[in-house]
Amino acid sequence: MLKIGLIGCGFMGSMHANCYKNIAGAELSAVADIRKEKAEALASGTNSVIYEDAKALIENANVDIIDICLPTYLHAEAALAAMEKAKYVFIEKPVALTVEEGKALIKKSKETGCQVQIGQVIRFWDEYVELKKIFDSGIYGSVVNANFRRISPRPDWGWEDWLLDHKRSGGAAQDLHIHDTDYVLSLFGEPKRFYSVKNSKGEKNSYINTLMQYDDFAVNVEGTWNLPTSYPFTAEFRVVFERAVVENAGGKFMLYDENGASEIKIEKKELAGEELKGGNISDLGGYYNELVYFCEKASNGGKIEKATLENGVSSLEFLMKELNFGS
Repeated sequence: MLKIGLIGCGFMGSMHANCYKNIAGAELSAVADIRKEKAEALASGTNSVIYEDAKALIENANVDIIDICLPTYLHAEAALAAMEKAKYVFIEKPVALTVEEGKALIKKSKETGCQVQIGQVIRFWDEYVELKKIFDSGIYGSVVNANFRRISPRPDWGWEDWLLDHKRSGGAAQDLHIHDTDYVLSLFGEPKRFYSVKNSKGEKNSYINTLMQYDDFAVNVEGTWNLPTSYPFTAEFRVVFERAVVENAGGKFMLYDENGASEIKIEKKELAGEELKGGNISDLGGYYNELVYFCEKASNGGKIEKATLENGVSSLEFLMKELNFGS
């Protein structure tokens, strides 16, 4: 039985805890949060030991895995300590607040031999996994152009509004847009050149749009959370191939080719656990998939090869280039 130590019991920590309840061979053994009531709520129904903060859990908990779901600006400190304790560490995305912190984590990982996975969950989300299979197969020819879009209402559910403080979260660009930046880089690699724009009025880094030029196709990536809470969360993509279009939009995953329009069916696992409120995604699918992968690697002593620490730092490094474009 894998013993899980979970640090941070907010929205994402609750999401991860709900996933672990559905993973055979995984047990939530320790939880930590400076808000005792949050830790107690997450530990309810489990045999978890409750710790007052990250430091206490890392130093004292008997766990195999440490999962860090703290605000971004607290990632590096907790992760550096966790890598001294556990052989497997999961860090929610983005990997860190700065590239320098990310590189320090890579250095520590090499020193300790700790295997680290980053919560770049889109690499595990069913529709995006299927898109990668289609792209890799070449069945519809080469890519002609692509568009990725992630739009969210203002995330006002964060502890002490940390998400809305770009000095602690990096803003929508770093917390939201990095999902699609990371996925595009995983699919196509770095572009030959790019052009990026961001908002200069209102909340800093709450809107970003980047046009990436590859050898013979272009990709547009847009992200924002500077919208009223009444606006629905939207994550969409459209990829135009030589002989087909694959689109995920409006709740439908579609293929358009010479035979007409057809819906791409994906079988999704029904998950147990309580319904989560206050976030912008209700489906546990991608989070479940990434944590199943992580737990399987930890159980078998395997090497993390997907959403690696190096991947997370590379994507953060490219994002910083996007933010600094034209500055």
